[in-house]
Amino acid sequence: MKLFLLVVLGIVLCTESASSLSCFSCKDATSNIHCLGITKCSENEKYCLTTYSTSGTGSDRSQRISKKCSAFCPTIDLNIGIAGVATSCCETSLCNMSGASSVKTSSTLLALGVLASLACILRMGF
Repeated sequence: MKLFLLVVLGIVLCTESASSLSCFSCKDATSNIHCLGITKCSENEKYCLTTYSTSGTGSDRSQRISKKCSAFCPTIDLNIGIAGVATSCCETSLCNMSGASSVKTSSTLLALGVLASLACILRMGF
């Protein structure tokens, strides 16, 4: 099943126009599962940017994930104990499936991302 999903994702990525970048997008989501929206980037946006932030301590700790297209790639990795921010960038379509370095990707999330990508492509009529 994993191999099938990887093959489908490879086909989807290879059939996309070379000049258009698409990234997963969300703003201040509490989980990666809420970041399955897809945005087509403008011509000057060459990166998919993910920002992961945490704040609080113990049971009051919260996380926020934001993903978008970006014209530049800021490198931030700041942790001051009660708050932290990390960014990650990539340069291929839908490459920002996982969060910044602090966020792990599960097999279920990968499958949902592939399905969301297919739904978006089928809706656009490709």
